[in-house]
Amino acid sequence: MHKKNLLVTRGLLLGLALVCTAPVMAQAEHKVAPESLNSYWILLNTKVDADVPNSGRNLDKPVCAAVTYTIGSDGATMNVEVAKVVPDSDLGAVGKSVVTRFHYGPSLTNKDSTPVSTYYVVSFNLPADPAQAKRITDACKLPGYSS
Repeated sequence: MHKKNLLVTRGLLLGLALVCTAPVMAQAEHKVAPESLNSYWILLNTKVDADVPNSGRNLDKPVCAAVTYTIGSDGATMNVEVAKVVPDSDLGAVGKSVVTRFHYGPSLTNKDSTPVSTYYVVSFNLPADPAQAKRITDACKLPGYSS
């Protein structure tokens, strides 16, 4: 009888563990290119603050930072990481602070609030010439995100 109770208890604990990990598993990674993100999520922020350092490397140079992140089923950003900064600069941390403050709402086609992974290119000190600015931001495009 004691052995039977032990098996039942283990079975219940295993079931509870599976239920508790379901939300994490629901955050499955579906990589979406930034230009296709509006099919899943709409950025709700109209303005975000950034944590800007007083000093650092290349703070006054034209820079782009690619910041990867996941939008969870609640529309909050998580797993925010600086993936690429061109040229090397301390402005990547500023880009990360911006993306961390993003909040999204599901698009009309994302009724289940499906989590997705994407990235955002934050640019700093871009030149006025659109062709030069595009050349800089294009350097931060990341491969592996579907359109």
